[in-house]
Amino acid sequence: MISGLITLERSGEAGLVVQLTGQLRRLIASGRIGKDRVLPSSRRLASDLGVSRNTVSFAFEQLAAEGYLAMSHGRRPVVMVDGGERTEGAGTAVSRVQPGKPRLSPWASKLRETDWPMSYLASLRPLRPGHADAREFPNEIWARCLRRSAVQSARREIGAVNRPRLREALAQYLATSRGVRAAAAQVMILPSAQAALTLIAATLITPGDEVWVEDPGYPGATAAFRASGARVVGMGLDEQGMQRVAGTVAPRLIFMTPSHQHPTGRLMSLVRRTEFLAASRPGKTWIIEDDYDGEFHYDSRPVPSLQGLDAHGRVFYVGTFSKVMTSDIRLGYLVAPPALCDTLEIAQRHMGLIAASHIQEALAEFIIDGHFLAHLRRMRRLYHARRDHLVGEMERRLGGVLEVETPSGGIQLVARLKRGGADRAAVKRLVEAGVETRALSTLSLGRPRDHGLLLGFAAWRESEISTAVRTMASCF
Repeated sequence: MISGLITLERSGEAGLVVQLTGQLRRLIASGRIGKDRVLPSSRRLASDLGVSRNTVSFAFEQLAAEGYLAMSHGRRPVVMVDGGERTEGAGTAVSRVQPGKPRLSPWASKLRETDWPMSYLASLRPLRPGHADAREFPNEIWARCLRRSAVQSARREIGAVNRPRLREALAQYLATSRGVRAAAAQVMILPSAQAALTLIAATLITPGDEVWVEDPGYPGATAAFRASGARVVGMGLDEQGMQRVAGTVAPRLIFMTPSHQHPTGRLMSLVRRTEFLAASRPGKTWIIEDDYDGEFHYDSRPVPSLQGLDAHGRVFYVGTFSKVMTSDIRLGYLVAPPALCDTLEIAQRHMGLIAASHIQEALAEFIIDGHFLAHLRRMRRLYHARRDHLVGEMERRLGGVLEVETPSGGIQLVARLKRGGADRAAVKRLVEAGVETRALSTLSLGRPRDHGLLLGFAAWRESEISTAVRTMASCF
């Protein structure tokens, strides 16, 4: 009986008509109710299922409109679709047709070759790197900004993808805090920093172009460039960050994180920054400066941005609000070279990399009214203390196993395995014990140059850090 194949939830969110229609559709599409099968009358099926006749009639009518059933006055519905291929000699058994492997575009195929996005657990656990402490965010103030923005939305100008108030507020903030030299028209608001990298790659890269990235480095950048057809070359690191091989010709694009190298946290010196600028050919070589957590400096005054040193408009400056505010705000920004602003805005619209206008307006108010800087100053003190606490606990409990590199800023640090060995195996043991870290070797392009652990400290209170380090000590 067909009624025996159907189960309706009386308290389910979906109505009875929707449930019945969906289940009959799946039974026909899968071949369990075969072509030319005559279904029970609406009266009979309604009685068997304990529902009204109208419920069954509406379901039959919807399936007839979709082409699954044929209906005529005074006759029972007939199935018109063959949902499966019958095997010879199998009687009424139906075998599902297995779809072949989908043919992907070159863009999607390149993305699948990259270990990104990183494979993290669904729930946030200590000491996952790359996260701010959402518990410390001033949610009530932010909610007021959002409410005012929503109320005023009907009176706002329509059509501005990058909201003028936020562009102006960001341009002023970046000039003061990071030495970025840019007019408001150069600031683009995007759903994330990753969206900025995708936009730049799509705009500038021709398949086969060479792109330099740090090795180890940020895999999201590698993913964006490879997907656009670039030939990505990993450049090694020293104590000053990314190294340039003497005598090499600068490529089409260079990606770097000079303020806090990802993942090591090393600071690129002013001399090294100047060397890269001098080697870049205006109009032929472009540099992306990713300042993903440049707001957090603890031990010294921050070095001005690379973009602020550039006199020829060669540097893209990329940033995000997910590290300083909260990860679910989903806003990043790009300061573009003047010569590319118009082209990038056209590409931004066509690619749909557009942030919600009411979020942009709320953030503009949050910055203009001083809430952003007040929150930043508070978190800078808090994260500084958490960094020092993690370093102290690691040295006390794991000093014989791990060598901690204390970064001058940022929200994460690297601990290297003193005795060598596989960092991926260590990460697996730690995850099973309840501590989540990232293996440094997974951030290398080819054969790993480094083995160690990438540990976050910003999102965790000192008591949570202490507990996590004790757990780590039991795993080594």
